[in-house]
Amino acid sequence: MKTINLKTVKFHAKVYVIFAMMLAVMALLLFSAFEKKEEKEIVQQAPQGLAVEVATPTYETITEWDEYTGRFEASNRVEVRARVSGYVESVNFKDGQEVKKGDILFVIDRRPYTIALNQARAAYGQALAMLTQAQDNFDRVQNLRETGAVSIEEFDSRQQTLAGAKASLQLAQATVDNAKLNLEFTKVKAPISGRVSRDRVNQGNLIDGGASNSTLLTTIVATSPIHFYFRGSEADFLKYSRLARTGERGSSRSTANPVFLKLQDEAEYMHEGVMDFVDNEIDRSTGTIEGRATLENKDGLIEPGMFGKARLLGSAAHEAIMIPDEIIGTNQSVRFVYVLGEDNTVLTKNIELGPLHTNGLRIVRGGLDPEDKLILNNIQKIRPGIAVQPTEKSLDENKTSLALATAE
Repeated sequence: MKTINLKTVKFHAKVYVIFAMMLAVMALLLFSAFEKKEEKEIVQQAPQGLAVEVATPTYETITEWDEYTGRFEASNRVEVRARVSGYVESVNFKDGQEVKKGDILFVIDRRPYTIALNQARAAYGQALAMLTQAQDNFDRVQNLRETGAVSIEEFDSRQQTLAGAKASLQLAQATVDNAKLNLEFTKVKAPISGRVSRDRVNQGNLIDGGASNSTLLTTIVATSPIHFYFRGSEADFLKYSRLARTGERGSSRSTANPVFLKLQDEAEYMHEGVMDFVDNEIDRSTGTIEGRATLENKDGLIEPGMFGKARLLGSAAHEAIMIPDEIIGTNQSVRFVYVLGEDNTVLTKNIELGPLHTNGLRIVRGGLDPEDKLILNNIQKIRPGIAVQPTEKSLDENKTSLALATAE
């Protein structure tokens, strides 16, 4: 039987314990390393805040402008009609040309009216001769009456004959004047300066003149200056009336308030005019009132009948908050914008909108403060409560690229 050495057993036991402890330490170190690696991976995989650009709204003193759609009309339009009847002898203009007041447009056959004038002058000569004779006869009896050599009946008869002769001379003179006028009317002249239309009656046609159903020969329109007519609502009229009463804006009935206009193919309001008329009542059927602006049209670009848009002074100068239309969101009937909150989180603010200002920004009536930081881009990717990484910008810097930024 083999003898067991106690010292050898104890030595091996100590070796096993040390080896077990070393294994435990190594296992602990490996576990710790794996845990740190996982933590590092978790940190690296944590989502970063979405990068956005933010800016404070524009806040400045402005004057608001109201927009209206209307139609241009000639400042003066005349239908040219003959005042005497007859055959058209000549047409003295080209269709569509510019004419001046007094230019001869049509000539009607003058011969019948020349004959009528000669007849009237002859009748005037006869009346003058009869008046001379009646005057001589009356002078004779007037001298004899003083001596009593003529009866009262004879004196009265010659006096009445003289009065009749004077009346006949006046009638003859009126006939001569009328004949001269008719002869003058055979030359149909332009009553105003402007652009003439086409000739509606050609040479050689017989026309009627001097009556309500007289023949229309052509039309002339004056386009410099030119008028712009538009209609505003009853609410607009009340707003302007109250502004006038408080002295914030002059009434367009007594003040030449500025008006800026643009045509259908123009992006900017390039034409300047002034208000010069507001109608005297509101149309009962439409609830609107008519207004008119007048503007120069020296180059003849604007033609009567064209459509246009006008901007009319709509308020006194006041402080206003303005933002781009592109960043405004819609939730049914509610308008809102995203702003930067605490800890760089997204907040929503409901706002009340006003009209579009001339600088291209939308006026905000309420719901926004001048210190709010608006989120300008990535509008479709953010939601209230999420964290973002903001970059400070200004609206002026982003104005040209804002539409693209919102679509990102």
